[in-house]
Amino acid sequence: MAAKKLLILPGDGIGVEVMAQVRRIIDWLGKRRKIEFDLSEGLIGGASYDVHGTPLSDGTLAEALAADAVLLGAVGGPKWDNLPFQFKPERGLLKIRKEMGLFANLRPATVFDALAEASTLKAEVVSGLDIMILRELTGGLYFGEPRGIETLPDGSRKGVNTLVYTTEEVRRIGRIAFELARKRNKRVCSVDKANVLECTVLWREEMIKLQQEEFQDVELSHMYVDNAAMQLVRNPKQFDVMVTENMFGDILSDCAAMLTGSLGMLPSASLGAPDATGRRRALYEPVHGSAPDIAGKDMANPLATILSFAMCLRYSFDLAEEADMIEAAVKAVLKGGLRTGDIMQVGKAKVSTTVMGEAVVRELDKMI
Repeated sequence: MAAKKLLILPGDGIGVEVMAQVRRIIDWLGKRRKIEFDLSEGLIGGASYDVHGTPLSDGTLAEALAADAVLLGAVGGPKWDNLPFQFKPERGLLKIRKEMGLFANLRPATVFDALAEASTLKAEVVSGLDIMILRELTGGLYFGEPRGIETLPDGSRKGVNTLVYTTEEVRRIGRIAFELARKRNKRVCSVDKANVLECTVLWREEMIKLQQEEFQDVELSHMYVDNAAMQLVRNPKQFDVMVTENMFGDILSDCAAMLTGSLGMLPSASLGAPDATGRRRALYEPVHGSAPDIAGKDMANPLATILSFAMCLRYSFDLAEEADMIEAAVKAVLKGGLRTGDIMQVGKAKVSTTVMGEAVVRELDKMI
């Protein structure tokens, strides 16, 4: 079989350091499991702007469109804060998502047993937590038109963003939510603001129609976004799969991230629609940002990026066994007491980015 094409985009800040630990695992898979990738590396974000004058070059975008999967580190940092809006590092991330058609963002929030005490919530509230937040990624307020800032005749200014969704946009993200739930606990909670926003009235109506037409075996419930935020910190284990629009999903998934103890622990996957062969374009990235305050200090937690790579193996490369191995290795390292600074606990051993990556590889070695 031809090697799967994997494009790596380390990006900015700690993205470079955490991606280096994934490269260790890729090397391990080649040596110990005889799994090879057609591997290439490119620039995105501020790193791309510094070289190409744009946060995403045409060449890198072309590589991403041709790849079977893209693995991204992080973008942004104070170095580029004063750039014009269209050149900011984050515009590269939004553009690659849009051009790849990545409309479904999967954000699992899982609490490892060894980290239940690391959450700011009581251990009994989060212990055993395993929810999937599905965020629509290419529509809504972040992409709707019209948008912009204009100066009015009296000299004051007006800012406009538009919340807009079509039937097809709602149904395609809803379909993935129901399909995921079928493989989990068969429960979907659709989050909206249908008591105020007509666009999300449409969202709710289309979710109901889809469930009745294609997924009657999956339970569907609805929740307003403000209540959903409260319920995530009140009783998060009531949820199985949550699905919601772009901005709501951005906020709720970060809220759910802190239930687990650290943004440094959470992976994500962004998927497109299947083509005629069933192949989906896909981008995988950790939830955490570029963390410029600790960049270059070998302090960052690489586990979210490692777990993102595990998602890549599972969803893009049909390597579920190897994905399970990586996730088990992460659990074993945490059970053994190793911690980076963001998840440090009393009585545990604080280690560097590099040491954490090495520890995961050692655990993988034990499984052979």
